[in-house]
Amino acid sequence: METTLTGRISGGPTRMLREEILDPQFHYEAEHLLPHYVAVEKALVAEYVRMGHVTRAQARELTDALDSVNRESVTAQAQANMSDIAFALERQVESALSAPVPRWHLDRSRNDLQACAQLMFGRARLIAAAASLLEFGEAARELAGRTADLPMPGYTHHQAAQIITPGFYLAALSGQVLHTLRRLLATYDGIDLCPLGSGAMSGQELPWDRDRLARLLGFAGPQASALTSVASRGWALEITAEFGILGVALSRFATDLLAWGGSEYGFIDLPDELSGISSAMPQKKNFPILERIRGRSGHLSAYHVDVTLGQRNTPYSNTVEVSKEAGAHVCQAFETLGSTLRLFTEVLRHLDFRAERMTEACEREFLGGFALANSLTMDEDVPWRRAQVIAGRYIVAAAEAGRRPADSDPELLRRVAREQGFELRDAAGALGDSFDVRGALRRMTSVGSAHPQAVADALRAQAEEHGRLVEEWSRRAAVARGTGEDIDGNGSV
Repeated sequence: METTLTGRISGGPTRMLREEILDPQFHYEAEHLLPHYVAVEKALVAEYVRMGHVTRAQARELTDALDSVNRESVTAQAQANMSDIAFALERQVESALSAPVPRWHLDRSRNDLQACAQLMFGRARLIAAAASLLEFGEAARELAGRTADLPMPGYTHHQAAQIITPGFYLAALSGQVLHTLRRLLATYDGIDLCPLGSGAMSGQELPWDRDRLARLLGFAGPQASALTSVASRGWALEITAEFGILGVALSRFATDLLAWGGSEYGFIDLPDELSGISSAMPQKKNFPILERIRGRSGHLSAYHVDVTLGQRNTPYSNTVEVSKEAGAHVCQAFETLGSTLRLFTEVLRHLDFRAERMTEACEREFLGGFALANSLTMDEDVPWRRAQVIAGRYIVAAAEAGRRPADSDPELLRRVAREQGFELRDAAGALGDSFDVRGALRRMTSVGSAHPQAVADALRAQAEEHGRLVEEWSRRAAVARGTGEDIDGNGSV
């Protein structure tokens, strides 16, 4: 007689339920979570051996059967098991045994089993995301190092403001990546607690060694609360929140590159292989890859909102709404971040800053007004706010006279200052190199400034931090790899 899964209901799911809910969920879990389910089952076998409910011979047979499970074999069991991967896995193992093992799955629930497999999936994907971020950050830092002495206009309020360099700008991008990696590391450590052994919601009756289960599955320790273990999917909220925050930053950097690549600026170029064309305007060279990057970064925020709304106002217990529906797009969040970072990394590795165009843009703007005001105050004792007025009026007068910023005019400055009630002792000295393009970079002396040496110092510190984070993430990856996949029939790793 065929073994039934429950005595509570006598019929299986309808075709509509299978097509709309159960089969898609089953195939998703078979593709993404199956190795984690197998690892969890092997850890449980090890505990059954320790507690004396399963013999070592039975454990070896169970472990061999679990080792034979793959996506194809478990999918073949779907229809006979209510399209539930835990039931399908159980059936496949039982069918491979030489004799029943009565106490296998004694005192067990799908709730903590599922929560554990999902968390292991999220943990593994977070480690992969960190690796992509590290690669992206390294590309940003390398490009910054090559462009730390190329003058370009920096913009505030969409207007040319001060002279910076691509290296200075990209050092900020590299710093953002390191910031995100540190936050994700804290997130990882915060969620690295094993739910297994919590049962349905209130714990279990057998004396499961939850510390040992956590070690076998590569966790830092067990989740302290049985209820939190099965009710919470906080890890999905926290990870997608960090992805959304990063996406906002990436969108802003991509926006600048889009602007700089426009014909009005012409500051950057990409190889033809990373560029696009217009079907109607043959003169155009487009950069749709940057539009894709910015567009995909928006999805990262949307995925966090999706997870948030899926969990909001739900009971704090195990529910399908939270455990499945609320996480329906978590995998896509990881995939989208990975794709966005791969695209952006490729851009940075091939991005060309057009030094001549950037220098020309600096030379046609009066970007030294701030330096002139400083000079008037320090060398001529003009009060700072009045120095700002004099510098601004000098720039207006020079522009109206058709002069370029480099065309120093001490007499014009003297006249403007006199109109404001100040007699300059040395107008030429006050002007100095205020409007010299490269002098603007050398004048910056504060830590974190656009001075090429300050940028070099920042990049060196970032490289050290990058190396530390590589070690931290590698250490966590190594621990996480010590999962139940490597547990033998005796319960050893």
